[in-house]
Amino acid sequence: MNPRSVAAILACLLSFGIGSAAPADDVIARARAYLGAERALEAVRSIHFTGTLELTAQVPSEADPSVTVDQQLRLPVDIVFQKPYQQRIVVRSEKVIETSALDDYDGWQRRSDAQDPSRSQVVPLDPQQVKRLRANTWENLSFFRGLERRGGRVEYQGEATADGVACAKIAFIHGENIVFYRFFDRTTGRLVKTETESGGEIREEGEMTVSGVRFPRKVINKTPDGKTTTITFEKVVINEVHPASDFAYPTLSAP
Repeated sequence: MNPRSVAAILACLLSFGIGSAAPADDVIARARAYLGAERALEAVRSIHFTGTLELTAQVPSEADPSVTVDQQLRLPVDIVFQKPYQQRIVVRSEKVIETSALDDYDGWQRRSDAQDPSRSQVVPLDPQQVKRLRANTWENLSFFRGLERRGGRVEYQGEATADGVACAKIAFIHGENIVFYRFFDRTTGRLVKTETESGGEIREEGEMTVSGVRFPRKVINKTPDGKTTTITFEKVVINEVHPASDFAYPTLSAP
């Protein structure tokens, strides 16, 4: 499995200028209230998800290794977000451990032998990949508020229908090519669907409440070409303190 493709899948974990800031503020306030009390949301410094990643990958055929075939995979996944801009995603298979990480403005990926983790290849992420990981980290830790403080902007896009639900559409614009269009239930504030600037779609199913904050049980990501990736969360832990070494660019000898 290509580590770049895994990072792209997980990192998405998500007409301008319609209306004014006030409607967006009202929608975001309702969306935050749906997730939890202000005190609980503001107290979040880190989130640690553990669960299972399900995807279709191309693997060599047993009958003819020169030919690739589709195979459904269920792999353990471990995801950490920590303020202000730290992220670490680890996906394990029987043969390979794939890690992608963000440490402020540094991003990297490592592919390690599952039987001998000292056998690793480490590559840096390019500037656009780093920008997307920073946006993804903010989206997971901010609970929709404060994008202007990091140089982005929020725009109200009017009313829309998503999955049969009357919604308010808000664009979270992190940069020219990094935009999350979020559809919130006009009545409850629940996030119904997210679209990305590239045409991907993200939906959430189920829920669990941890330290007064509501999280989904499942996140389903559909790419523009129709491929679907699902992450099912088995555990969520808030406000663990993760050391800097978890995110720092590794040496080749690091496990």
